[in-house]
Amino acid sequence: MPGLLSGPVSLTVIFLLTWLIRRSCAQIWTDEVSDMQYGRLGANVTLACGKAKIRTPVVWHLNHSAALPWHQVTSDGSLVLHHVDHSAEGVYVCHDNQGLLLHSVRLRLGHPPGLLSISCQVPNHTHVRCSWVDSVKTFLPPQYIASFRNGQGWKPCVVDVIHKHCDIEDSTFWQPTHTLNVTEVNALGSQTTVVWLRLQELLKPDPPESLKVEEVESHPKRLSISWKHPSSWPRRDAFPLIFQIRYRPKGSEYWSDVYSEDSSIVIFDALAGHVHQVQVRARDEVNSDTQWSEWTPVSLARTWQVSTTPDPPEEPPPPEYIFPFNPDPETSTMRTHSESTLLIVNLGLVILLVLFSVVVLITVPSLIYVAWVRHRRRDHVTKQELTSMVKMKAMPI
Repeated sequence: MPGLLSGPVSLTVIFLLTWLIRRSCAQIWTDEVSDMQYGRLGANVTLACGKAKIRTPVVWHLNHSAALPWHQVTSDGSLVLHHVDHSAEGVYVCHDNQGLLLHSVRLRLGHPPGLLSISCQVPNHTHVRCSWVDSVKTFLPPQYIASFRNGQGWKPCVVDVIHKHCDIEDSTFWQPTHTLNVTEVNALGSQTTVVWLRLQELLKPDPPESLKVEEVESHPKRLSISWKHPSSWPRRDAFPLIFQIRYRPKGSEYWSDVYSEDSSIVIFDALAGHVHQVQVRARDEVNSDTQWSEWTPVSLARTWQVSTTPDPPEEPPPPEYIFPFNPDPETSTMRTHSESTLLIVNLGLVILLVLFSVVVLITVPSLIYVAWVRHRRRDHVTKQELTSMVKMKAMPI
């Protein structure tokens, strides 16, 4: 038996058992990964190799690669990363010099929170919504804690993390000031922002809805305008609204405006025959410190005008000749005889005109020729008389 233990077979068995134990332990530690560690961008970050012994050599890997950012390994096996940026994020693992997994950790980098830029909207007397914008991009998942204080103490402000706002219902609107406290928290720290609010000055209704502009029949200078209260303004009797209506001809630079406590109005000074632009906005009628709503989108309408389309002409009766037969043979015979007589007369006139034209064409050239011949003869006689007179003067007396 002692000989068997000291033989090569026993050594092989012991080596295999040791290797299997190491593999099992490595698999267990790999499945247990891992811690999450957060670090600040631009700073130095230290990662501990949890099970490493002092002065025991260890090897670090990032995302299964031997390439590491600018770093240093301390005597206790910790990894120090210098001036880290986003390329240093990932899963880090450390092994001993025999390849045994000792520890793994995931590193995320970012910034601690900064102050928030907070703004609040008050669409009616019972609801407040406050939203905010981060002044620092942290690159880390945030959590927000918000609360609201009035004269009766602190109340929660219900947070929507995705849209970064919180809602307050049934606020004590008539208190002079209110306090909103919003704290942003992430893995690297927290930051609280406090703002003081005057809800009466922030009250701003939503724009009126369903604006409609129509012509007024038979009145070319009038327009009928109607609209509905904002759907977010539920207490119309307790908190009445006043409306401002502005209008102008399309293309004009100048608006005319009127005010109304009702949800409809007729204007009497529209420009006849023109398209007009109309808008409406609203404000709390009781409290003049509140804000006007935004204007509604522009609505277009033309004033009434008399129709210039002519009445369609009456269709002439169909000609009688399209009928297959004439119910009155005698009338038809008389009409045929009359038409024949008219045709003969017209033909005679045409023949007379042709003959007259032929006579004119023959007579005019003849007259012209006769006049030319007479004129030529007269010239010849005159020349002969002059010749005789010259001869007579030349004869001696």
